Amino acid sequence: MSFADTTGADPGRVSFSPVQCFPVAPALQVTDLSKRYGRVPALDGVSLAVEEGELVGLLGPNGAGKSTLVKIACGLIRPTGGRAEICGARAGSPRARAALGYLAELFRFPDWYRAEEVLDLHQRLAGSSGGAGERAELLDLVSLAEARTRKVEAMSKGMQQRLGLAQALVGSPRMLLLDEPTSALDPAGRRIVRELLETLRGRGIGVLLNSHLLSEVELVCDRVVIIAKGRVVAAGSPDDLSRPRGVEIETEQGVRLLPDAGRKDVPRIVADLVARGERVYGVRALSTTLEETYLQAVEEHTG
Repeated sequence: MSFADTTGADPGRVSFSPVQCFPVAPALQVTDLSKRYGRVPALDGVSLAVEEGELVGLLGPNGAGKSTLVKIACGLIRPTGGRAEICGARAGSPRARAALGYLAELFRFPDWYRAEEVLDLHQRLAGSSGGAGERAELLDLVSLAEARTRKVEAMSKGMQQRLGLAQALVGSPRMLLLDEPTSALDPAGRRIVRELLETLRGRGIGVLLNSHLLSEVELVCDRVVIIAKGRVVAAGSPDDLSRPRGVEIETEQGVRLLPDAGRKDVPRIVADLVARGERVYGVRALSTTLEETYLQAVEEHTG
């Protein structure tokens, strides 16, 4: 689903230049956002930002408030308090919608539509005048160029997922909200999506990626935001969120773990071992995975 409106563009010219944000405004800015359903708080003072050309992973257990945050950013529901902005414009406003693309987790295209017809439909819904050129470029971007005339019912789930990514990019949005974009993909399909996300980063498009595949988030995202019970409980780059667990050394004497050592200690440790005449076959600085960090952060705030 794309909210972009490129009315007035030259239909004979194809350009994948995203809608421009206000000067220095983040692609997405959420400030002290709260939402209540009756007495139940879905969001409780959430603040986060996605800069242009930045990939941010949004993690949290079911019921943490992720979907509510995304719906507010899309302008589908109104917050109880705080503010959400897309490229400096209030979420839900025409200017914000023009800069936003969205792929829902559970989407459905008409089975009888061909790939090109799906994109044509969304071009008309978004007011994009990119025409056949835009459709061809987007299908090529998601590796579906040869399937442009294939009907949705004849596509694998992975192909449908990639078609969903293409429709989210109709109208050249500056900010993308992606909900589980790799959930139906095999390893080859996930690699295609990772490469696509890296391409979008290079084009200055901000992406908020909601996914339960923590390994994928760890591979592709610049930063991670973890929410639980409607609050941000951890945030930072995957490296920042990891914690050292010692250094593992493999020598002719076997494998040993130095639990109090860190990455900076490795050169000294190796030099000392070699000076004592030991053969060193491998060294590995250990750290917690994003999954371990995620589980610990969530357990601390939901236990």
